[in-house]
Amino acid sequence: MTYLTLRKCAAAILFASISGISLAQDPGPKSKSATEVSTTKPFRILTSGQRISIQSNKNISNVIAWTASGNRFVEQTNIQASSYNFVVPSKEKYVFVMVQLEGGKRYTEKIGVR
Repeated sequence: MTYLTLRKCAAAILFASISGISLAQDPGPKSKSATEVSTTKPFRILTSGQRISIQSNKNISNVIAWTASGNRFVEQTNIQASSYNFVVPSKEKYVFVMVQLEGGKRYTEKIGVR
């Protein structure tokens, strides 16, 4: 009788272990569409103190910049150039920049400012 009980306990432990291991495995990365796979941006944002420069492979259409408190200090439209510069007027630690390129694609960046 004890032999049968030991076999049942061993089978239950084995089943529980296999179930626990299979649930603990990472399901892997979710499939992404072709637009989400490309993470390289066609522009660079360079900072030098309070001065911010945007350089792009394509023409820049619009630039909007605002502080972390929500005050908008740059709103430039119809730039049509591959680079754009501006100076942050306040002593903010972070600035948000929205860059819209020639094809209509928009990018938003959070930038640390000294």
